[in-house]
Amino acid sequence: MDLLIIAVLGTLAIAAASQLSDRIGVAPALILLAGGTAVGFLPFIPAVELDPQVVLEGILPPLLFSTAVSISTINFRRELAPVAVLAILLVALSAAVIGVVLTLLVPGLSLAWAIAMGAILSPTDAVAISIARRLGVSQRIITVLEGEGLLNDATALVVLSSAVSAATSGGVSVGGVLGGFALAVLVALGVGWLVGEVSLRVRSHITDPTVDTVVSFTVPFLAAIPAEHMHGSGLVAAVVAGLITGHRGPRMLPPAHRVASRTNWHTVELTLEGLIFLVMGLEFFGVVEKVDASDLGVRRAVEVAAIAGLLTVVIRALVVAPMLKLLSHRTARWATHWEENEEAIHQFQNRCSAIVRGEAEMPQVPWDRRRLARVQRKLRREPSHESIARRALRLSSRVRRRGADLDYFAAEPLRAREGAVIIWAGMRGAITLAAAQTLPTTAPHRPFLLLVAMLVAAGSLTLQGLTLPALVRLVRPAMAGPADDEEKASVISLLVSAARDAVADGHEPPGRSPHDAMDSGTTKPSDSEPVPDTQTESTGPEEPATSETASRPDKAPVSAQDEENEALKPERSTLLRREGDDIVLSPAAVARAWTDPTWRHDELAPMRERALDMIRAQREALLDAGDEGLYSADSLEHALDRLDFQEIMLTSEPH
Repeated sequence: MDLLIIAVLGTLAIAAASQLSDRIGVAPALILLAGGTAVGFLPFIPAVELDPQVVLEGILPPLLFSTAVSISTINFRRELAPVAVLAILLVALSAAVIGVVLTLLVPGLSLAWAIAMGAILSPTDAVAISIARRLGVSQRIITVLEGEGLLNDATALVVLSSAVSAATSGGVSVGGVLGGFALAVLVALGVGWLVGEVSLRVRSHITDPTVDTVVSFTVPFLAAIPAEHMHGSGLVAAVVAGLITGHRGPRMLPPAHRVASRTNWHTVELTLEGLIFLVMGLEFFGVVEKVDASDLGVRRAVEVAAIAGLLTVVIRALVVAPMLKLLSHRTARWATHWEENEEAIHQFQNRCSAIVRGEAEMPQVPWDRRRLARVQRKLRREPSHESIARRALRLSSRVRRRGADLDYFAAEPLRAREGAVIIWAGMRGAITLAAAQTLPTTAPHRPFLLLVAMLVAAGSLTLQGLTLPALVRLVRPAMAGPADDEEKASVISLLVSAARDAVADGHEPPGRSPHDAMDSGTTKPSDSEPVPDTQTESTGPEEPATSETASRPDKAPVSAQDEENEALKPERSTLLRREGDDIVLSPAAVARAWTDPTWRHDELAPMRERALDMIRAQREALLDAGDEGLYSADSLEHALDRLDFQEIMLTSEPH
């Protein structure tokens, strides 16, 4: 019963902290950390200890999986270079430097144990992402911080394990550490990819969104557990499974499943994050008691923690500054290369279009002749027009993706202002605490090292977390903003084209023949509607109206005049309207009508089927554009959300 009361009170505390954070402007993690510490020092509260394996194996995999599902995979690919630098090089360098310094500050601490402690203090915490996102900084900063948080745990834990092995047995070499890290990552990549793909295929056959959500809760553990047994990184495996799910899910899972899963995962994420910081605060008192009774004392722990915390920021700054310079030079080199080949690229795109029409042969990629040679060798083995057209489309997509990447880098460059935010947002937190508790009981000064880790984590979360808003106001980095008018118009044009293609390629509604459709005067979709604001938070923009006719399935085909009269009846004028020779259909209006009990659903059924075809075609077009990086993640997410909700309305049971 006592455990149940504690669980209920803890859950209520997490909810209260989340609600209070919006009013006082402080992250929920900081509120829970302070509250847990205060409660832990009450005389009638016993010392609390949490098994570190619960955090590493039970809490972190679902948390990282949830973050990976929601991250933009195209942006993650673009920022892979800085993410790799921060998640691998920075962690290894921080562990080594902090380890050397700790050998000088803590008597009797060998270099191996000191490096293990440095690895514990190296990984960053995801709480910085929520603070930075709330401040409204640019998407590039958020993506870099998210990517670093997803991957640096594996590096830190591999270095920690190797250092502990070296301290206990003395048989670990640099080559062994690198080999172990490579094995852990490769195994995790394979297992995570396999679990992500298989789980999506299984979930695509589930009809109940609630059951699908339950299955999704098992995916991070299905990836992490076998990866750990195969000497891989369970956390990286959970991340890879999440990336696969987030990237492939919109194509394979129904909208109702994804919306339900996303909502429930947000609840799980809120609860688990809050639990970590609440327990971290409650544990603080018990650790302080042990250190106070030791020879080193609490004062020295505070001094060592202050120096170690300062080192984490300094080393991070020394790595981030040259990294930004190299990224800037790389972008400038790519842009120059693109400009030099601009005319050839334009000709290449035109030639690819001609290939698809069967009017030309395979062109040369302006900057990649070796890849072209491989493609041409394959084409000699598969000379069919279909295979050539598919490869032409892939090459053309690759060129568009490169151009979109350059536009992305040019629109949001990572300069010194953005670098300052990236440096200061490198807070330590839950992973540092969990990793510190995995130190074996034979480790010298274990309670002292655990207190140092807790002080570094608590200090960085408090100091950097509370001052990050002031730093953003001071340095004024690039901030996230609504999509510009040109991008909005481009998204709407894409939706119109996709709907037009769906009408042209689809079947006629029940009760009509192609001849009847021709008699009714239906032509191409109209794209003359005004461009809606894709960033508004209202009921959402109307989908681009698309030409379509509908007839009652229980009646014979009608003439063009009868069709026009039927379409212009008052109760149907919101769904169909006359534009010249076209009768245009609005999927958004049909979706609202389908959920309205005053409409006759037998009359709506033909229009509903065509609206669903158009919505699904528009989703595929948006996802293809997202794979090529043609639009910002926010614009695509907003448009996809509107399509999802419209499809959910259209597939719901009629009243």
